[in-house]
Amino acid sequence: MSTSTRRGFLGFVSASAAGLLPARAKAASVAADAGPACILTPQAEEGPFYSDPKLVRSDIAEGRPGVPLTLRLRVIEAGACTAIHDARVDIWHCDAKGLYSAFPGQSDAHNVDATGKTFLRGTQMTDGAGWATFNTIYPGWYDGRTTHIHFKVFLGDRTVLTGQTFLPDALNEFIYANVPDYGGRARQRMVINANDHVIERSDPEHRAFCAVKEERDRYVATLTLGVDRRAEATVGRAGPPPGPTPGAMGGPMFERPIKDRLAALVPGWKRDR
Repeated sequence: MSTSTRRGFLGFVSASAAGLLPARAKAASVAADAGPACILTPQAEEGPFYSDPKLVRSDIAEGRPGVPLTLRLRVIEAGACTAIHDARVDIWHCDAKGLYSAFPGQSDAHNVDATGKTFLRGTQMTDGAGWATFNTIYPGWYDGRTTHIHFKVFLGDRTVLTGQTFLPDALNEFIYANVPDYGGRARQRMVINANDHVIERSDPEHRAFCAVKEERDRYVATLTLGVDRRAEATVGRAGPPPGPTPGAMGGPMFERPIKDRLAALVPGWKRDR
């Protein structure tokens, strides 16, 4: 695939995703793209699947199949906009089929036991510029929730931020529709960014939405996390409620660019699928 075609694809996805946001969210997205916003990143529920396997590592995929993704999180002090080094950042997310490690009752049928597994979990300490980087796979989805990645930020022994970050739904939809690793689900995906209860309640201004770009062999998602050094996050655990009304997006105009892109990213993927 040519460089211009690849750039055109992600530009098209970004523009399409932006078109789905309300005007206020569009403005927030533009501001975030211009540079770090020195405001607090919203707290969001921890969810039911946090576990600390005490693995300080940047590569967390453990061979799980899926589209390669690098997640880069920068921790800064809100207001002062200064980088915070040696902050501990934990992330965790589900695999291509919606499974979390470390817990029983997984899968659409709730019959997969992943107890003792550690895939797609890890810890990094921020560097001098505040960055923590994780190499993983693009997350899948499960009933009641849109595509998301969980994170926690610790300063010393205090949790100063518990949150979730989100990815463009145009990209989510086409990966799920075209990459076999994400397919074969017993249920239909009903919840997207526009009707996710966590976004509606905790992040209506879309401050925790990643900026996504492509590199030669992966996507790269970036987010700046503004924290209060004095805070102590007390956001509780919660499970996903029943999914709200369905939503979807896409159309023939996306099909050829996404197929070209997936052929470059996913070994063995054929454009004529």
